[in-house]
Parts: sequence; C-alpha cells; structure tokens
Amino acid sequence: MSERIGILTGGGDCPGLNAVIRAVGKSASKRGWETLGFLGGFEGLLDPVQFKVLDYRSMDGLLFKGGTILGTSNRGHFAAKTGHGEVQQIPEEILSATKANIERLGLRALIVVGGDGTLTIAQQLFEQGIPVVGVPKTIDNDIEATVTTFGFDSAVASATDALDRLHTTAESHNRVFVLEVMGRYAGWIAAHAGIAGGGDVILIPEIPFNYESICAKIMERESQGKHFTLVVCAEGARERGKDYVTNGVQEKDREAKLGGVGALVASEIQKRTGKETRVCVLGHLQRGGGPTTYDRLLCTMFGTKAVQLIAEGKFGYMVALRPPDTVAVKLTEAIGRLRTVPPSGDMVQTARALGISFGDEF
Repeated sequence: MSERIGILTGGGDCPGLNAVIRAVGKSASKRGWETLGFLGGFEGLLDPVQFKVLDYRSMDGLLFKGGTILGTSNRGHFAAKTGHGEVQQIPEEILSATKANIERLGLRALIVVGGDGTLTIAQQLFEQGIPVVGVPKTIDNDIEATVTTFGFDSAVASATDALDRLHTTAESHNRVFVLEVMGRYAGWIAAHAGIAGGGDVILIPEIPFNYESICAKIMERESQGKHFTLVVCAEGARERGKDYVTNGVQEKDREAKLGGVGALVASEIQKRTGKETRVCVLGHLQRGGGPTTYDRLLCTMFGTKAVQLIAEGKFGYMVALRPPDTVAVKLTEAIGRLRTVPPSGDMVQTARALGISFGDEF
C-alpha cells in the first residue's frame, strides 16, 4: 500500500475549504500518496469510521466550489471550546479511540482544517501521539499566528456587496440601516467591509460603544444634508459596560451563540433619533458561495504547504502566512491567542480620518 494521509474540515464552513482539500489531494498524489477525507469533521474518525478516498477525479471543480465535500461539525464528541472560548479537554477514551483508528488505517499524518476551536482539538490529538498538521480557517480572521486566514476575504467581499446594496435603498428612503456581520471577538470583517463599503459607523468588539456617540454621528450627517446612515455592527460588538448579546439558551459543551446586537442597536437608534431604522443580519450568507480569487490562491498555498510539512515530518505545526511566504508555526503558538483589531492601529485610524465613527467618542 502507498503512503496514506488524512484530512478533515472542522468547525463552521466557509468558502475555500474545498480548495484546500483539492490542493492537499493533488500535491499528495504527486508524491504517490493516497488521501483519505474524513466525513463530518472529527466525528468521522470514530467507529464506524467514515471517509472517502480523494482520488484525482474527485478533485474536479473543487477550486471554486463553496462549502466542503467532506462535511463539517462543531458539535459532538469533540468539543474543545465552550461558553465564551473556555477550553475543555476531550475525554481520554475519545482520544484513544481516534488514535487507534488512525493507526489501523496506516495514516502517515492527519491534516486538520479549522479555526481556533478545531486547532485546539488538533493540539490535543498531537499530545496523544497523533501526527497532526493544521491549516487555519476562519472568516473572523482572528488567529494570531497568521497574517490572514482563508475565508476572510470572501466574507468581507460578501459584506461589502451587502453595504453597496443597502446604500442605495437607505438613500432612497432616508433611512438608517444597521448591517450585522459576523465577528465574535474580533471585528475584522466589520472594519474592512465598513471602510470598503462606505459605512458611517462601525461597531466592533474591541471598542465598546455608547448610543450617544452613534446618534450624534447620525444627527451630524442630518445637519450636512445626508439623511441616511449605514451602521456596520459585528455580532460581538458591546455597549460600554454591557456583556455580549447572545441568541438563545447556552447549549452544553458549545460556545455561546452570539447574535441580536444589530436589532438592539437599530431599535435604540430609532427611539433616540426618530429616524426610520432597519436592520439586516447578513448571517450565514458570509459563509456561503465560492471563494474569492485571493482565497483560492491562499487555500492552494496552504494545502500544498501542509503536505510539504508532512513530508518533512513537522507535526504539531500549523501552516501560516507570513508574506510573501507560507511558514510553519507550532500549534501551541496559534491556539488561544486571538488576533483582534488594534483600537489605535492603522485600520481604525484610517477610518477615523475619513470621519467614520466607532461609537466611542463620548
């Protein structure tokens, strides 16, 4: 039997997962290796083991196809994050069963594609003696060890397109529109899309807001003859002195489900200013569809680099972008370290120079 490697996709889906799978499968094939794609995230590693052989033909069309042909999951036996990012240990019996199945299949290594929670599980597998290589994926762009993660550029493109569309309807009706985008603890999507899409107010988790400031910006625009306003709000944005806005009851062994802050902001704006205010929650539209050109390239670079790390025997590492190169960093240097928007950094300063409010001026 030829050398075998495995790959799985964990956590939330996003554009580019299939492009990574394609890059791994094709580059592994060039080395004469067989690639097994495990189905349903980490759950596919448990009995009855579920996988598909990723042969050359199965790579067709994956470069631009959204989602993941392997499926993914953020619940089940492998729950390493709960609440607001608290880490918990995977049960020993689950780790042992996983290791036994990987050894039985004769895998040289396992490539794990995912965000902070998924890579936290990967580190626990590595500590169990399983040869693991990580590939960072999150639309939030909040993994510290890499300059960017794939999926982020595609999500920003979706949010920017939404703002372009909301601009015309907001101006037509002299309304305030609040666009709620994803971003649990990092406001990169809101910041990038807010600037690129002509937002007037940007609310991000890193800068607590107050309603006096938001409403002052709206009334300032009114006085200038601009009778509409676009507010971009990350799901993790918080009013000063308040906690995150959650949606639904906290589920056991799962991270808190954020959402609803956009509706609260819209309601408060209308109450305080009298301006007709609407809210649009972009939600999972940011995760859907095919990847942008940049994400396709990044995914291809990440996938081929992951296979290279296996060939070099560099396990317990994650692929990272350090322009212009892709490099290897230890998983321990990547997980549990959120990459957040610096409140005094260039991104925020650029926005402020344009007159964009972050809702913190009072």
